[in-house]
This record gives sequence, structure tokens and C-alpha cells, in this order.
Amino acid sequence: MSDAGPSTSGRGAAASGGAGYSGLFPHPGGLSLPGYQHLSASTIGQLSSTQLALTIAGAAVAGAVVWHYTRDAYYAYVPPRYQYRPGTITGWMASLLARHAKRRRSRRPVRVYLDGCFDLMHYGHANALRQAKALGDELVVGLVPDREILRCKGPPILKDEERLKLVQSVKWVDEVLTDVPYDLTPEFLHELFTKHRIDYVLHGDDPCLLPDGTDAYGHAKKLGRFKMIKRTEGVSTTDIVGRMLMCSRDNARFAAAEQERLTLEFSMGNGDTDSEGEPGSPDANGDASGSGGAKPKKGPRHVTVSRFMPTSRRIVQFSSGKSAPVGARIVYIDGAFDLFHVGHVEILKKAKQAGDFLLVGIHTDEDVTERRGPHLPIMALHERALSVLSCRYVDEVVIGAPTEITEDLLTTFNISLVVTGSVHETASRQESERERYAVPRERRIFKQLESPETMTSAKLIERIVANRALFEERQAKKTKSEAAYYTTSKTYLQEI
Repeated sequence: MSDAGPSTSGRGAAASGGAGYSGLFPHPGGLSLPGYQHLSASTIGQLSSTQLALTIAGAAVAGAVVWHYTRDAYYAYVPPRYQYRPGTITGWMASLLARHAKRRRSRRPVRVYLDGCFDLMHYGHANALRQAKALGDELVVGLVPDREILRCKGPPILKDEERLKLVQSVKWVDEVLTDVPYDLTPEFLHELFTKHRIDYVLHGDDPCLLPDGTDAYGHAKKLGRFKMIKRTEGVSTTDIVGRMLMCSRDNARFAAAEQERLTLEFSMGNGDTDSEGEPGSPDANGDASGSGGAKPKKGPRHVTVSRFMPTSRRIVQFSSGKSAPVGARIVYIDGAFDLFHVGHVEILKKAKQAGDFLLVGIHTDEDVTERRGPHLPIMALHERALSVLSCRYVDEVVIGAPTEITEDLLTTFNISLVVTGSVHETASRQESERERYAVPRERRIFKQLESPETMTSAKLIERIVANRALFEERQAKKTKSEAAYYTTSKTYLQEI
């Protein structure tokens, strides 16, 4: 009996310990605790999983309750600059990687090449250059010389040095190659890829054919080194020349004796070129309906009108998006800036040198017409704004600026200096200038700058008039090809 006690006690302890062990860690034999002997191991496993899930759910609910009651305290007592915002860490990592990529890219930047005549520079050219720069890190522009333009397209309107200054003034251009051939031969492409380290050759989605009818960019396409950008709708040099020809017929700034002859020649002898048939327009025989002669015949229009479709996105694309820094010396210059030319570029460059931030005011179409006469300005307000915004010397523009500088204008933009050039489009400018700039003169913040160039939009129009036969022939060829593009070849291409 003395031996049984310890043995029974041991077995009971073992049984008790086994039951406790089995309750924590089920085994195939099941449990020995009362009431659980009938449960299998799989059932006990499922029960444990349920308990674990309930425990996790309870912890989550408790955490949510704690967060709910501490959130207000967190936002109340933690300064905003130290509060966590979603995306803070990932945003910091993204900016770090972007800086690293920029440093790596600077060792071997992607260089893209876009060539052209860039005659009578307009916002369509600038938009092509903007898209080209978006496809690479450095934009190299090839400028076709006068002799090549004359051989392949007809007489250029601007001279080599004028077109060079205009292209160099575009803020997206990094480098300009002069005297490049109009034809992209395999030899010249090899020079671009090796000597100038060009990675891709770019061109618009409109066709560019050589005199033999072959694709001018065919070789670059075969090499896989060609990329296409979208043609800018609503403007071309041909279109602008057409508007200039229309202006030269009806504007009082041109000699009256020339107007009748220009009307006949530029309308191809088809009488009235205005769709509404203005009274007094001479017909093909030189008669005018207003003088009792036969009513002029209405022929087809041979001057195009603007198809410009302004959008807010286009303005944003051209804008620098910068505001004047605190304490900056803001310089203001205003005008029409019609047919953006080298004279505008040079005076804007000089105005920028007079301060830290250049603000340009662009007058409305109605104000310009009142000062200069019918069919002016050649370019509409938003077209002129885009041309000015593309200039690297301009920081911001005021679209539809008042012609008279007021106290409100000076205060609104915190203008430090108002400047104007010495070369003006109209003779009456000198008479109205004192009244327009009376307020800045009184405040002693007005200065007249000596214009480095004597070019005006009127002189450009006169160049067209002086060589009207040559330009009319060029106009007819280009109009035909552009009409074919818009009717047969035009397809949708996503703009960059």
C-alpha cells in the first residue's frame, strides 16, 4: 500500500499534467478533460483558429477605438509641419530618385534634332520646338539657309541672321546648327549621329517629300532613329502670308494707288475675295460696284483665314509658371507684338536686362485695329500671346492689357519700371505716348530704350508686297499641298 500511494499520485499527476498539456497542444488521442473527450484534433484546431481570428478582430476594434479618441488630440497638439501625410515617405523617395536620375542623365543626355526653315516665326514653330524638347534632354535645331529654301520652296521672307536670332530666342532651344541641307541625306544623318551625338531626328506628322517624291526622313526611319510630333493646327507661314496679302489691299498704311492693283493681283483676278462682298471692291476689270459699275464677281478666296483654336492647355504649356520672387525688380513693356519678329526679340532682351522679372502686356485686337487700321493685327490676341510666351526673355504676359498704364496696373503687378522701345509701328505713336505713359512718368519709373533693331511688322508686309509675284507663286503651291494634307493625309496624333 505504501508503494501504491505514490504510484497512484504519480499517475494522477501525469494524467492531470497530460490533460493540461493536451488542452494547450491537442494530439491525435484527443483531450482527457471532462466534457472534451469527444472532440477530435481537427475540431480542436478549428476552434483554436476561430479564437485567434476573434482575438485579432478584437485587437483591431480596440485599436480603431483608441485611434478615434486620440486622433483629435493628435491634430490638436502636433504642429502641422510635423504631422504625417499619406505619401510623404514615397514622395520623398520619388524626389530622391528623380535627382539621382537627373545626375545620371546629365552624363549622357538624350539629344534630339529638329530642322526647318523657320521663316516668319510663329507659335506653330514654337509649339513644334516645345514638343521636340519634351522628347529629349537637349534640343538641337538645324536652320536651313536661304539658298536651300530658294532652291526647294521659293524665296524666304526673312534673312539668315534674322531667322537665327528668332530660333535662338525660343526658350526650348539648346543649340542651333546653321547651314544644314534641306535634304536629309545618309551622309548628313551620319554626321548628326556621330559628330553632333544626335539620338533621334524629329519632324511633324505632315508629309515632307523631296523633289523626287521620296520621304525626306526615310533613311532615319529605317535606322529607327526617327520620332514624330504633332503638327500645330490653325497656323502656317502660308496662312500668315495670306493674311498679310489681305491686309496690304485694304489698309490705309499702304499707298492708295497700290491697293487696287494689289487687289487684282492677289485675288487672281477673281474680283471680290471677301465672302460677304464688301461694297466698292474692284472686279477683275477694275470697276467698282460703288461707282455704278457692274457688281463684282465673287470668286474663290485665295487668302486663308486663321483656323486657330485656343485652349487653356496651350497657354499652360507655353507659360513658365513662375511668379516674381520677393523683392524682384519687375519690368513692364507693352505693345501689339504682331508678327513676332527680330525687332521684338531684341527689345525684349534689352528690357529683361533692365530688371529681374519681365512682364509683357499684349493689347487686344480691337485696340490694335483702332491704332493701325483694318486687317490688323495679322495675328489674333492669343496667337500673339503664345509667340511672346515662347521667348526666353519673357517671364509672364498680361493678355489683353490696357493701352494706358494706370495706377491700378502698376500696383497689381508691383511694377518697378515701365519701358518702351524707340522704334514704333505707327507715326501717331509719338503723339499718344505721353498720355499712355503719363502715370509712370509722374512716378519717375518710365524709361525709353533704344531699339537695337529697326524691323517692324509693316516692313515684313512690305517685303511681301515688293516680291508679290514670287510669293504668290509660292503661296499657290503651298496652299495646294496643305489642302491635300487636311483632306487626305491628316490623321490623329497625340500631342506631347
